[in-house]
Amino acid sequence: MREEEKIQAGILFCPGDPQLCAIKRKTHNLNVDYNKTYEVETMKRSAILAEILGEFGEGGFIQGPIAFHYGIHTKIGRNFFGNFNLTIQDDAEVTIGDDCNFGPNVTIVTPIHPMLADERNAMLTAEGKQKRLCYAKPVHIGSNCWFGASVTVCPGVTIGDNCVIGAGSVVTRDIPADSFAAGVPCRVIRRITEADSMIHKPEILADNQVITV
Repeated sequence: MREEEKIQAGILFCPGDPQLCAIKRKTHNLNVDYNKTYEVETMKRSAILAEILGEFGEGGFIQGPIAFHYGIHTKIGRNFFGNFNLTIQDDAEVTIGDDCNFGPNVTIVTPIHPMLADERNAMLTAEGKQKRLCYAKPVHIGSNCWFGASVTVCPGVTIGDNCVIGAGSVVTRDIPADSFAAGVPCRVIRRITEADSMIHKPEILADNQVITV
């Protein structure tokens, strides 16, 4: 079984495998290329993201700087906005739905290392070779989610549609759809309802209007 297949199977794999390192090296170099661009260089940026990512939907914008690990394991839907310092360590698959907005310094991680130090340093492969091994769990984020600044999403987490994750949260478990969640570790504070509409905040709404369908 190839190391890429082991990642997908959720079992231990060797991150130092030459094929995996080649993917990461290419992506890391493309990160640098992207981070050297100006915002007005939209075509250049789009071309770089097309090389990095598995999928990137129409209408998306990533401020930069960016830090994707594999890149090809990440699929992002339409109309995505990512602010400064978006980091996605996508050893396993990362999916992000449509119309999501991420504040500065959002980090998504998928790899997990053994807890015991000796096992972290080296384990024996099926061939009897000592290697540093880890495993990874996918992260899935629904559509219409808003993440505040410095949110960290941990391996194996699924976040439902229409969620708001408060700034500085560390998300270690699944968050159901339509939730406002925050904290370290992140927990559901309450359900988001019509009562949260800007209609009920006329002092902030001012002379603007909410679009009704």
